[in-house]
Amino acid sequence: MRNNYRKLKWSLMLRSVLMTALSLIIGYGILVLLIDGIFQDSFPRAVIQFLQSMGMDYTRANEIYGIIFMDNKDLFVALGFILLFLVFFYLAMSKITRYLDDIGEEIGNIMSDSDAPVTLVPELRPISEKLNTLKMTLKRREYEAMESEQRKNDLVVFLAHDLKTPLTSIIAYLTMLDEQPDMPAEEREKYTHISLEKSLRLGELISEFFEITRFNLQDIVLEKENIDIGMMLEQLADESYAVLANKSLTCTVNTKDNLIVNGDPDKLARVFDNLLRNAIAYSYPGTNIDIQAYQENEDVIITFTNQGDQIPQQKLNFIFDKFYRVDNSRSSSTGGAGLGLSIAKEIVEIHGGAIAASSSPLCTRFTVKLPMHKEENEAPKKKGRIGKA
Repeated sequence: MRNNYRKLKWSLMLRSVLMTALSLIIGYGILVLLIDGIFQDSFPRAVIQFLQSMGMDYTRANEIYGIIFMDNKDLFVALGFILLFLVFFYLAMSKITRYLDDIGEEIGNIMSDSDAPVTLVPELRPISEKLNTLKMTLKRREYEAMESEQRKNDLVVFLAHDLKTPLTSIIAYLTMLDEQPDMPAEEREKYTHISLEKSLRLGELISEFFEITRFNLQDIVLEKENIDIGMMLEQLADESYAVLANKSLTCTVNTKDNLIVNGDPDKLARVFDNLLRNAIAYSYPGTNIDIQAYQENEDVIITFTNQGDQIPQQKLNFIFDKFYRVDNSRSSSTGGAGLGLSIAKEIVEIHGGAIAASSSPLCTRFTVKLPMHKEENEAPKKKGRIGKA
């Protein structure tokens, strides 16, 4: 970094040396050719004549000329050299002002919509590189902001569609029940049950939409306890048996003993429940969902692996974004508005952990890493309590 401006330093130094040399040469030339040459006789004569015109005699005028000019010749010469040097120094500094003008112009280029790169003189190459980096960063952030805004707008459209579907069904079934009071009890019970399911689905969508505003890093308050991760995962799998059976899925849980994490059980349960529901929603029927937990160095690693369609890499890069949905066409059937993974990511991160996703033609895997509780001999306060955050 120290040598980045070597060209600029050399350019300014050479320019300063050149201006100094020119001022000395020109000053010396003026001294020899004009003061001690051409004007050596005419200048004193003109001064004396001027003083005589003011009423002085020749002798007095000559004395005053000697006192003012001859006795202070060295001082006047020095002042002349200084004045000449200042003039050349000002001209030399104009180069710097041109540099500043060029930089200012290129900064304006950065703020414009132009895609042209920043170009400056070779001496200012480090600045042009930094300005180009800044321009690319601003362009990238602008693009990301536009993408985020577009996803947000898409989400509103998707939610409107998702909300309309169950709402339309509810209205239709309730209208049918209202218009046919003599409907057989068995059929009435069937339509009432369907209406209830659609209402619950509608409530889930509304809750998920508003939950993302509640789950911000600034707002989440953790109520930490020591948690046995293995027991929590086993309880989660047991409670999901009916949902798994409905899709002809199985779930196996393989965990090591004493995997203790100090965290908020309700919020971590929310994370694991979301990952399991996500795996259930996107698994092929008749396949197995594999949940594993083990220790790796000072961390607890939890993985959820399911067999389903491969998620393209370009979609994996955005899968944890707040307003991103992997498959818009399947949102209604898979039960989510695309916010659950974003919430899960925030919860894991405020626990000091990390979450990642990978996908291949064979399987899709979500991996959660959480810091392991260091006091291994201390019994956990809560074991596998499943709750809703």
